[in-house]
Amino acid sequence: MISLEEREKELALLQSQIKQVKAEIGKVIVGQEEVIEQLIWAMVAEGHALLEGMPGVGKTMLIRTISDVMDLSFSRIQFTPDLMPSDITGTKMIELQDDGKQSFVFHEGPIFANVVLADEINRATPKTQSSLLEAMAEKTVTIMGETRKVAAPFFVLATQNPIDMEGTYPLPEAQMDRFLLKINMGYPSKQDLYEIINRTTGVESAKPDKVMNQETIIKIQQSVKEILVSDEMVDYAVKLIMATHPGDEHASDKVKQYVRYGVGPRGLQSLIRIAKARAFCAGRFHVSKGDIKQTAFPVLRHRLFLNFEGEASGVEVDDILKDVMQHID
Repeated sequence: MISLEEREKELALLQSQIKQVKAEIGKVIVGQEEVIEQLIWAMVAEGHALLEGMPGVGKTMLIRTISDVMDLSFSRIQFTPDLMPSDITGTKMIELQDDGKQSFVFHEGPIFANVVLADEINRATPKTQSSLLEAMAEKTVTIMGETRKVAAPFFVLATQNPIDMEGTYPLPEAQMDRFLLKINMGYPSKQDLYEIINRTTGVESAKPDKVMNQETIIKIQQSVKEILVSDEMVDYAVKLIMATHPGDEHASDKVKQYVRYGVGPRGLQSLIRIAKARAFCAGRFHVSKGDIKQTAFPVLRHRLFLNFEGEASGVEVDDILKDVMQHID
């Protein structure tokens, strides 16, 4: 059994490796520090993330770069209206054996990788989107009655275009709830655009180093679970979740007016998991109120459903979450 001092040294080493990962990603991706940080939170908390942004802002390149830096197997699925579930999970096919007999042989789909990029996930039909559900929730895939485990660690990092764009299908609520975070990726700043041109239109292109591996990530995931959460912080998180319910006595006026359904228990679990991840990445061993406040937006924004008045008025979910936090404070 290792001593407390040795354990602290081990944790400090793991935390320094996360900083190295950010630095290597920064060689390829210009700006977007908040987006990168939130993606790392999701991965060290054993969760999946959904990136939303306009085409061309670097969502796909960011996810591919993260898999390269962490030395993880990578597969990309381009979601289109004609994509079928078997194109994702794989299928059994009849093949001729050496002895002349025919037998079913399973051919793995792209879901069997450490990092699965579900590119433009909302351009496929709900039937195809739902083929990811079992893998995201149970880390298994069932094909023709046979259950197979996916790789470990396993992450689905999906991108989607804003829902009002042509040719998109809204993700079902059950599918949205499987994502630990929904991350909004905006346009780069003016200064970042100059840097993007300098890096991408010359002769040489930046190549990040691999600074992590599967074993290290699994160690970090286990260490994140050990981060301490006081009763006071749990109480604050519970109050925050309850305040999103329009029928709750402590709900704010905005919630009562614009919200149809509040955040469920999975949202509370996700909030604590991501708060632990943020604390760990910041080099701390306990969750603070700031961790919960800063992680509430990406964790809860896709779990709060507006009513007709809220959607017709163009109310932003993030504004309602700000109002909720001010109200309970």
